[in-house]
Amino acid sequence: MSGFAIIYWITGVIAVIPDLDKLIELQQTDTNLRRLKKQLDTATERRAEIEQEFEQHASSIREIQNRRDSIQATRADLEKQIAENKTYLERAERNLKHAQNQKEYETAMRETDALQKQIAAFETQIVEGMEEAESVEKELVDRKDEIDSLDAKRTAALTEFDAELAKERAEFEAETKHREEAFATLPDRLASVYNRLAQRSRDGIAVAEVVNGSCSACYMQLRPQVQLEVKKGDEIITCESCTRILYMRNREAEASA
Repeated sequence: MSGFAIIYWITGVIAVIPDLDKLIELQQTDTNLRRLKKQLDTATERRAEIEQEFEQHASSIREIQNRRDSIQATRADLEKQIAENKTYLERAERNLKHAQNQKEYETAMRETDALQKQIAAFETQIVEGMEEAESVEKELVDRKDEIDSLDAKRTAALTEFDAELAKERAEFEAETKHREEAFATLPDRLASVYNRLAQRSRDGIAVAEVVNGSCSACYMQLRPQVQLEVKKGDEIITCESCTRILYMRNREAEASA
């Protein structure tokens, strides 16, 4: 639509738009800048989310490893207690053999019986711990690839994120420069109108495309007469609901249709 001149009426003043495409291009640039700014503003949080995701995996792995270490420590303690009790048992059995009277015999017998039961209980706990240890070791084996590659994957994900962030920063700088150049080509009055419309809308949209007969910014269905005027393209038409400047792509083709 280069070189296409149209006339519009705003606040009672007639002005000429050298090229409607400049307005559309400026709006697209501003929309992209808002998207990029949001990305840059949330970069710290998004990077932290990646780190947190990998930390959750690492934490679950550490939990399993800590369970394994705890089981091993418990078994070592039980084996130590069994060894000590066996020493006491040997002494009790000697006392039993060398008992001089009924009282000494009964005392040694009770001690022997208690120690044997205690040793048996410790051995049972060791067996149970071995079964649990097997389950834990199996889980660690099943997750071996995940464990071995976790640090590398974390580094790769953060490297990819940082590269994308650098790309977004470069694009933001380029789009900002492009925006300044494009805005400078607008007539002062048109630039003022554009800024006013963009600043008062939460989404920053001043120029809205007509899609399926509706304003794409506020989704209000346009009257047939308004749609026709937008299709004709010989004057600036604003949405009766949100007052944004309306445009229609391929106006000639849509008008023919």
